[in-house]
Amino acid sequence: MTVFKKWAGRTTLYAAITAISIVMAFPFVWMFSSSLKTNDEIWAVPPVLWPAEPLWRNFVDAWNAAPFGLYLFNSIFVAAAIVAIQLINSSMMAYALSHMRFALAKPLMGLIIVSYMLPVSATYLSGYVILAKLQLLDTYAGLIVSNAISIFGIFLLRQAYLQIPREVTEAAKIDGAGHWQILWKMMIPLSAPTLIVMSLLTFISQYNNYLWPSLITKNPDLHLVSAGLRSFFVEGGAYGMKWPLIMAGSSFTILPLLILFAVAQKWIIKGVNNVQSVNK
Repeated sequence: MTVFKKWAGRTTLYAAITAISIVMAFPFVWMFSSSLKTNDEIWAVPPVLWPAEPLWRNFVDAWNAAPFGLYLFNSIFVAAAIVAIQLINSSMMAYALSHMRFALAKPLMGLIIVSYMLPVSATYLSGYVILAKLQLLDTYAGLIVSNAISIFGIFLLRQAYLQIPREVTEAAKIDGAGHWQILWKMMIPLSAPTLIVMSLLTFISQYNNYLWPSLITKNPDLHLVSAGLRSFFVEGGAYGMKWPLIMAGSSFTILPLLILFAVAQKWIIKGVNNVQSVNK
């Protein structure tokens, strides 16, 4: 009876996971298959999952119809730069708040938590004014600098660093290590999974960022993939009249993220497990 319960439980679990996976993957499959269809096949009733004759030239036509190469470069470059800057300043701030003693540590942490609870849109006006005064509107520097600080990253890394016993850092200080050496040679390697998760979350959010970049950039050459895809929908896609090309363009935009997940899959799993242990 016990063996039967275990078998039934595992079967139910695997069936549920399979069903959820299909539901999650179906939009991507539909998008890719639609990029190979004609307009008539997209609107066919009943729906057609795979076209009778795949039109691979739709990808070439979409690529030639809009500068997707530029959009991809802009998004990858900006997102990667933001990730690098956030990792550095979030690591230093988190280390200071977790393993350094100073008078304003608790008030500063409280201010960080309060800032995290503010809606992002509440900072748009002040951020826009600051960038305007610094003459950073319509620039790569403006896109990067305006997202250089991550409240979530500071909080997440602080929680990870708190899991490292203070005795370890004290022993390193006795051996002559300074704060800089402790941070880069001990704290960061020991918290690598959390850093990887933070990097991935930051990269994805910045890669897909739409509203803020649209507010501070008007130059089409600075469009990220989200703004570029919308522009293509309006112009090259003729307001949705050329759905196969729109779906092909959408496939271009998610390809870097799929590659990123495929390459970093094992680190993602380790990082998620580490984050769960931190939250506990």
